[in-house]
Amino acid sequence: TTSNPRVKEQMARRYDSSTTTFSPEGRLHQVEYAIEAINNAGTCVGILSKSGIVLASERRVTSGLLAPAKTSDKTYKLANHAACCVAGLTADANILIDQSRLRSGRYQHQYCEPIPIEQLVEHVCNYKQSYTQYGGLRPFGVSFLFAGYDDVHGYQLYQSDPSGNYSGWKATVIGANNSAGKSLLKNEYDPDGDGTMPDMATALKLAVKVLNKTMDSATTSTSAEKMELFTMTRDAGGDCVHKILTKSEVQRFVDEVAAEAEASGSGGAGEATQ
Repeated sequence: TTSNPRVKEQMARRYDSSTTTFSPEGRLHQVEYAIEAINNAGTCVGILSKSGIVLASERRVTSGLLAPAKTSDKTYKLANHAACCVAGLTADANILIDQSRLRSGRYQHQYCEPIPIEQLVEHVCNYKQSYTQYGGLRPFGVSFLFAGYDDVHGYQLYQSDPSGNYSGWKATVIGANNSAGKSLLKNEYDPDGDGTMPDMATALKLAVKVLNKTMDSATTSTSAEKMELFTMTRDAGGDCVHKILTKSEVQRFVDEVAAEAEASGSGGAGEATQ
């Protein structure tokens, strides 16, 4: 009877309402559904560069009647040396952001030095994982890109998902159409394959290219209003500087990417006609 697809589907439904019970195939369906929900969220891009980190995110404007936000709802400062980008349910993200800020502040107070970035990420992910292991709870419907700097490992970029897993990256994409974005990054982040990181301007243009690729071109026009660019760098005194680019600065990079695409397209057409 178990070979019958209908019976298998009925068996799967017995287990997809609980985060604490494994299905016969060894899966936690609610956790998988939470991860799948992120694939419908606004795209976020993270890129390591020689002199800092770029976080780029898609802005989804639901209504022109909404009052302009006073702060970003995609990029958040966690500490002087750490920030994050959010894909998924912002309300869920706020709980985890508060947890990370609290942990960072307590570490600073106890040890009189900034918390190592991976330790901060691990703390948040342990908190997320606990919501997949105890009954009566649901997973957090949010993924993060964590960006930070410490004296031991320099600039670091981490990705985490609702299961509590995290991993370090040179460049990655989360949210809608993330597979298309990752394939573009794989080809263009280090085209020579010698491990060389791009400079900040190149990383910003690459982030714009990825958002152009992942955003739905049929419904979204490429403009500064549709994307947010954030950079983390260090000043002359060694302190981290968090900056969200203005619309005019974002538009400049959007125009440069469009000009490069047009030039490469016309160059290819010229070669074809010769």
